[in-house]
Amino acid sequence: MDPSKIRQKIGRFRILIIGRANAGKTTILQRVCNTGEEPAIYNRTGEQINPAVLNASRECGKHDIENELVFKSNPGFVFHDSRGFEAGSESEFDKVKEFITRRSKETSLPDRLHAIWYCIPMDQECRSFTAGERKFFSQCDTGTIPVIVLFTKFDALHDDAYMELTSREMPGEIASAQAPKHAEQSFANGPQLKFLKDLQPPKCHVCLPDMNKDGADCGPLIQCTAGTLDNDVLQRLFISTQQTNLELCMEYALRR
Repeated sequence: MDPSKIRQKIGRFRILIIGRANAGKTTILQRVCNTGEEPAIYNRTGEQINPAVLNASRECGKHDIENELVFKSNPGFVFHDSRGFEAGSESEFDKVKEFITRRSKETSLPDRLHAIWYCIPMDQECRSFTAGERKFFSQCDTGTIPVIVLFTKFDALHDDAYMELTSREMPGEIASAQAPKHAEQSFANGPQLKFLKDLQPPKCHVCLPDMNKDGADCGPLIQCTAGTLDNDVLQRLFISTQQTNLELCMEYALRR
């Protein structure tokens, strides 16, 4: 089916993004949608929510996962946001689990949840999974909805790698050039990926450094997500909707 006909039939690609506070979720979404602006937010009836009202609700601890985040630069994506499960919040976990279960069973493809991005920041001291995150990956059945883990703020590990390399008396300039690759190699054998493999592993994971910088590359996230989609129609919808990786569009077009 032609991508334009797919978009006409399904409309938008729907993603749930999960992550604790300061995990870099908004920055990731802005990069994917190629914008520096904040998203417009709509409630479950399609009415746009005043940001001031929304902020007041958040300050009172209220958060509605049903709200839709849409960026003007790319309205083909609709995002749902979860605050994550800090402090092992049972109520938030139950809300997310119910949302995923219900959206996975939607008979209408446009209303169905198509992918889940789970953000784990690497700039925090422990760099380990919270109790809530462990619960999600061990108890939350997402069915056919692919889960992609985003290790955000990965550049924090570049700094650690640089320190390690210079401690071996490697010159600073060389250590700086080799730090990103060394960080990825060390991470590949580290506790985070081992933990995921021991539970319900995600479909894939990506390491995302420097997303807050101009020209940041979210291509690996786009390519990883496209590769997890078993439904050919959804895969074509996702690829035609994203605007940051034209090479991927050409690659999949040649496969047809």
